[in-house]
Amino acid sequence: MAKNDATRREFLVRTIVSAGAVAGAGIVPEAYAQTPDQAKPADAAQHSPAHRMGPDHGAFFNHDDSLTIAAFTERLMPGAPGKPGARDAGVLNYIDLALSGAYADLQDFYRRGLAQLDEHCRKRYQRSFVHLEPAQMDEVITALEHSQATEFIWPTAPEFFNTVRIHTIEGMFADPIYGGNKDFAGWRLVGFPGAQAIFTPTDLQNTQAFQRASIVGLQAVGDDPMRRK
Repeated sequence: MAKNDATRREFLVRTIVSAGAVAGAGIVPEAYAQTPDQAKPADAAQHSPAHRMGPDHGAFFNHDDSLTIAAFTERLMPGAPGKPGARDAGVLNYIDLALSGAYADLQDFYRRGLAQLDEHCRKRYQRSFVHLEPAQMDEVITALEHSQATEFIWPTAPEFFNTVRIHTIEGMFADPIYGGNKDFAGWRLVGFPGAQAIFTPTDLQNTQAFQRASIVGLQAVGDDPMRRK
């Protein structure tokens, strides 16, 4: 894996840990806003919201936009052997569900941003974003971050970059009930234990990765009959 891939992933991981933001992103797509009594049984890691992202479309994105967002977010949070990236964590699924629910007001923002991204890539490389080499994708993302993509009017290039970056972080580290963090991929990456029912004083003072029990998500906590009494 390229050195800049590892550097980019480590930067995002450090950002999350220092911000204490791994517990959740604070959104619940409308279709999955359930009370504990309404929650579906079984392990949340295997039953987080999901839908087909194949040749048809998702909840909001069409096929082409799905491929673009999947490639874009993977460059922001690249995977490596033993270290999950955006694809592994289902970040595309998270963003797609959010845009069909709690983030519905950003639908036009994404549509216009993706159209401008495509215009920029075709003008500079004569190809769409998904057909670029990884190094070229990184050049495009850097151009967006530093407001060097003149094709962007609204949203501006930095606005689009920062929004997708934030949503990538959310999709990596929010509770799986929101559609990302598949199989607790993000939490395992940073050693976050999830919604444990009980933390001992030793647990609270420990600075090492949590090892005492299995990682627990909100779905599993909601399904616990003892917590409903």
